[in-house]
Amino acid sequence: MHYLLFYELDHNYLLRRGEFRDEHLALAWGAQQRGELVLAGSMSDPVDGAVLLFKGDTPGVAERFAQADPYVINGLVTRWWLREWKTVVGDGAVEPTRPHG
Repeated sequence: MHYLLFYELDHNYLLRRGEFRDEHLALAWGAQQRGELVLAGSMSDPVDGAVLLFKGDTPGVAERFAQADPYVINGLVTRWWLREWKTVVGDGAVEPTRPHG
């Protein structure tokens, strides 16, 4: 399954992220190398949120990521939540679905 991890960012995120960015990126690239994190990035204009796409059997991998993320631990992320995402179109779709006929 695919899971989307949504971050709501503190209004001072851009001012504060430098202190924690290397640790956050190391966590993210480690998850990517293990095949857990597919894509991740912040929203632009305004930078008020981020979305991370995870792949796994359960949402646990994304939950553990958020709980260990220095952005979350240090208050740069004010709220996070997960949604299961039923992917049906694309090379990486979990449930590829084609039109009938």
